[in-house]
Amino acid sequence: MGNRFICRTKKDTNDNGSRSKRMGRSQRKMLAEEELLHRQALSMALHQHQLSQRFDGSMSRRIGSTSSRRRSDLLANNEKKVLDSLENIKFKRIILIHGEGFGAWCWYKIIAQLEEVGLLPTALDLTGSGIDLTDTNTVTTLAEYSKPLIQYLENLPNDEKVFLVGHSSGGACLSYALEHFPGKISKAIFLCATMVSNGQRPFDVFAEELGSAESFMQESQFLIYGNGKDKPPTGFMFEKHLMKGLYFNQSPTKDVALAMVSMRPTPLGPIMEKLSLSPKKYGTGRRFYIQTLDDRALSPDVQEKLVRENPPERVFKIKGSDHCPFFSKPQSLHKILVEIVQIP
Repeated sequence: MGNRFICRTKKDTNDNGSRSKRMGRSQRKMLAEEELLHRQALSMALHQHQLSQRFDGSMSRRIGSTSSRRRSDLLANNEKKVLDSLENIKFKRIILIHGEGFGAWCWYKIIAQLEEVGLLPTALDLTGSGIDLTDTNTVTTLAEYSKPLIQYLENLPNDEKVFLVGHSSGGACLSYALEHFPGKISKAIFLCATMVSNGQRPFDVFAEELGSAESFMQESQFLIYGNGKDKPPTGFMFEKHLMKGLYFNQSPTKDVALAMVSMRPTPLGPIMEKLSLSPKKYGTGRRFYIQTLDDRALSPDVQEKLVRENPPERVFKIKGSDHCPFFSKPQSLHKILVEIVQIP
């Protein structure tokens, strides 16, 4: 009987060897992909090396057939028209503001695409986000949270204006900036974002999904108590399996993996703060809203309610996009951003 366990035929040995080789290749491939994700996250977070690589689907590379060449010629003509049009745009700086838990790293696809058409994108880490070393438990106000954006606008020359793009709760930072620097913002673009009205809290926008602010503060299992359980909560962060369902239901697997190793807790104070927005400042800003129609974090109905109660200049919609169109629908998002930039 013992021979049955210790003796192997030549075929058995060959089969096991093949399996080992396959496992070895699979493991090497997985390690290579993990290494790639870490390099992407690091390069985007540091800002010094904004990606300029070309992404799959950004343009047709097929050659040979007449129809393929025609499509390529059509794409080239369209790109030339866009480049020519953008050449005459006075202001070309686009500031990208991330939402809760994210960082500058989440915009890596959009940065590359905007640079390709001659625009000047900059993605900022809000306080306590991305690679900003501030402890999120110490960030208690929207002014503190928005400080990197405010400092950028303060240092902007008086004859210069920027386009602001704010994702999710980052929309509150846009509203705050519009109130304090209306003369330095050409257009504010709210991307499935908290476009609140005067006297509203950013959290109120998510009330349908998360319940009232009061019940969330008392009962939520996602709260972080940075100053001890006997003190008010200081931040929150959803569990990974919930984040995947809420934020990334249409996003590529590699982008989800990047997010899972890069997201950080969100300071609670800024999203619980009521905004003071005046008609003379905030009210004079040019606002645009981009709706995401397969969004489970901020449902299309809630987004529709936001634009109905606080109407922007124009509304755009991205079909098939989850809460993170910079991952799930980067081409569609890029096209809309370029279109908004060109609106007189």
